[in-house]
Formats: sequence, structure tokens, C-alpha cells
Amino acid sequence: MSSFTLPSQQIGDLTITAVSDGYLHASFDFLANIDPADAARMQENAGITDHTSIHINCYLVRSGGRAILIDAGAGGFKQWGGRLKNNLLLAGIQPSEIDAILLTHAHPDHVGGLMGASGEAVFPNAELVAHHREVAFWQDDGNLSRAPERTRGNFLVARQAFDGYRDRLRTFDGGEVLPGITAMPLPGHTAGHTGYRLDSGDKSLLVWGDIVHFPQIQIPRPDVSIAFDQDASLSAATRSRLLDCLAAEQLLIAGMHLGEPGFARIERKKLAYGVAYEE
Repeated sequence: MSSFTLPSQQIGDLTITAVSDGYLHASFDFLANIDPADAARMQENAGITDHTSIHINCYLVRSGGRAILIDAGAGGFKQWGGRLKNNLLLAGIQPSEIDAILLTHAHPDHVGGLMGASGEAVFPNAELVAHHREVAFWQDDGNLSRAPERTRGNFLVARQAFDGYRDRLRTFDGGEVLPGITAMPLPGHTAGHTGYRLDSGDKSLLVWGDIVHFPQIQIPRPDVSIAFDQDASLSAATRSRLLDCLAAEQLLIAGMHLGEPGFARIERKKLAYGVAYEE
């Protein structure tokens, strides 16, 4: 593989490349408002043979000599992902060349790749940028004490990442976070879950974070939530509202759990929505 084979889009002066970190798996028992057999059938009908696999995307944005990363993958946490660093090298980017890392949120499959196995920052020259509510949530000891046992490790991974970049950590409330990149609140999945809209020239693209985990299930069925959502009803409402807007506007999207093509548009199909990947 070489850099020209990685899925890329040109948004005015911005080049955005989908960089795969690999996969994780999640049981359909984590899904609400759908029978697991129906979920499996939807995956089968979409041609997905490994029904419970969830792809992990990160996005590399290049503009004016800068290299910006949106999310950092799982880094091998629980044997999830771990391919980001090698795939960046295939794209011609050394970790030391990354200037900034924008976080959609701080779940392990988005921040696990920030820190190396021996506790060092993988991206030594990068500023880490996140919504202030996201940072505050994971650093709150009360939230940690109330967390179910299965999610306590998530707090430790997030805190390790924030601590590893503490001298280069910048939080925001909204608005433009870097030239041409504007934060877009997408509430429900986590306390500060954020999308990033890229605008340059007459083109735009939305990196929507974790609006879906199983695109072929949750786009036609936006009422289907996943146990990873902190507020399932709010997350579903955000998903439905966003799908309405994206189908009307035909805005190009990028998502951390879209398939390996990395970029898509939302289509209105009779009474439901569908996802159409860009070639």
C-alpha cells in the first residue's frame, strides 16, 4: 500500500485522508431497540460477512504544510485496532510531523493510540485539542466512582492520554478550532462528543465522530442505540436530526466507524436513510 491508495478527498485547500486503525468487535447484545437476529440480517444483506466487526477510522488533514489528525484510534487496547502508526507511515507521515490532534471524544478506541506501550506520547510535537466538557467528564473522580466496573478502564485510558499531553492540551467550547475547521456539538454519545466541519473554497465535509458504530444498521434505523452511548435517547435524537440535515444538504461525511472507504453521503431511501460510500 502507498499513500495514493488511501481514501482521500480534496476540500478546497484541505486534503483529508482516511487512515484505518483496524477493527474492534462488539456483540449485538450491546444494541438497543433491535433484535440481534434482525441486526445480523441487516449486516448480511449489506454484504458484511463479519457481522460484529466495527471499523476504526482516523482522519489526516493536510493544509499549508500542517498535518492534523482527527482521533488516534485504539492503539491495540483490548487488541482493538493498532494499525494507525504504520498506516500513517504508509501515507508518508511520521508521528513527529503531526502538529495537532483533534478529538471527537475520549473513548479508548479514539485515544488509545495517543500513548505508547511504555507510557510515552506517540505524537511528541502535537497539540491535543478537545471539548472542555469531554476533558472535565473523564477527569472527574465522582464520575469514575459511579461508573460500572466494565467502563472504569475507559477513565484510566482517557486520563493517561490527557496527562501525556498535559503541556500541550487545549480545550474549547465551540467555534473554529483551527483554520477551516469548526467544532460541531453532537450530544449524547459522550459529555463533549464533537464533530468537525471542514470548509474550504466551495466545498465542505463533516467528520461526525461516533454518530454510528454499525452504519448499515443505525443509518436506516437511527432509533438503534449502543451501550457505549452515555445518553441513548439523546444520541438517537442527534442521529435522526443529523441524518435529516445531511440527506437534505448532501454534505460529504467522514466517520470513525464508517467502512474502509472512509467517506460517504446520506441518501433518503423511501421511508429510511442509506449510506452511499464515495468511490
